[in-house]
Amino acid sequence: MPSVGDRIREAREKKGLTQEKLAEKTELSKGFISDVENGKTDISSENLLRVGDALGANLDYLLRGEVTETRSREPVVIPPELSRFAEEEGLSYGATLELLVAHHSIVAKRSNRSQRNFGVEEWRQLHRAIQKVFGAK
Repeated sequence: MPSVGDRIREAREKKGLTQEKLAEKTELSKGFISDVENGKTDISSENLLRVGDALGANLDYLLRGEVTETRSREPVVIPPELSRFAEEEGLSYGATLELLVAHHSIVAKRSNRSQRNFGVEEWRQLHRAIQKVFGAK
């Protein structure tokens, strides 16, 4: 039965990427990608999200080999201002994605209004508001 690493290798090769190119896209080391693909190490959920995003691969497929959706998805694009804010605050990749999803959710509800790009300070304010409402750190 194919492993998570086998499915990552398959998806990577299907995209025509080398381990080195995937490592660059995910900000992981080539050695780590190799170890995962060869079953020498496990991959955390945060790193699996990075790999899935870079490959446009369905996480159900990567984890369990289940194909629940036939079309591939576009990689997640983190705006540069959010990236700067996340770096300043030391947010993990997962926490950064959660903030981006929250932003997209808010924008979707206000879609009839004009939209503008968030700057670093607006990302900071959104993050603080979410922390205040949900009591998160």
